[in-house]
Amino acid sequence: MRTVPRSFRGVHSEIAAIDLLLRRKSLIWYAFGMGVYALVVIALYPTFKDDSGLDDFASSSETMAALFGISGSLTSPAGWLNANIYSNFLPLVVLLVTIGYGASCLAGQNEDGTLGLVATEPVSRRSIVVQKFAVMALLAIPVCVVTGLCALAGRWFELTVGIGALVGTTVGVVLLGVVFGALAMTLGAVTGSRGSAVGITAAVAAATYLLNSLAPVVNWLHPFRFVSPFFYAVGDNQLTDGLPVAWAAILIGIAAVLLVAAVAAFERLDVQ
Repeated sequence: MRTVPRSFRGVHSEIAAIDLLLRRKSLIWYAFGMGVYALVVIALYPTFKDDSGLDDFASSSETMAALFGISGSLTSPAGWLNANIYSNFLPLVVLLVTIGYGASCLAGQNEDGTLGLVATEPVSRRSIVVQKFAVMALLAIPVCVVTGLCALAGRWFELTVGIGALVGTTVGVVLLGVVFGALAMTLGAVTGSRGSAVGITAAVAAATYLLNSLAPVVNWLHPFRFVSPFFYAVGDNQLTDGLPVAWAAILIGIAAVLLVAAVAAFERLDVQ
């Protein structure tokens, strides 16, 4: 059996370790900030849970409410968490993390001239992409987990959701971040430009967010909701019913296709 040289194994693992190390502080602050925000939202729930005016607003201004991811009762536990965290703010924070890293890990490092140093090491380009994809997936987890743990504290504030549904929704947001991070990584490998990768991915994310949000209230958009990754992650009552296995499989499949595309594009990228 052929053994892998110790030096090769070290280089292989350091690609991921260095990227994680460089982002540990910002990731801690993202998770801390999101946790504080989630606790504030949860602590405010008892004040608003009997406010029928919020539900009247949501029902009378459906389109405006939909823009913020609000659908159904705003004063129910699931409706409150969706409207204030899971349909909008948490995905936004996770996408900031994964899109930013996805655009910078190949295209950004190539523009900075640091990717060339990595590419000269005894490791294949495919392995480089896979390692960076794994880092991106790991970066999406802490913010989502901290938010989910804070949501569990809602039991002390008259805000209770099913643990299974909460775990499923957390997984859905992580996968959503991975999908858009993989898109940014692929676009970065194709264009060689961090700015282009961020801009195009952000535009796609914004468009698909609006599609998922407005589909329930705009009839002609309703059939197109399946185009949006947001639908599979948070747009199908996941916080009430849980994340369907089929929806998780679709998000994983999209991310896998984008990973393959990123590998193929990076093989052709002129590394500086």
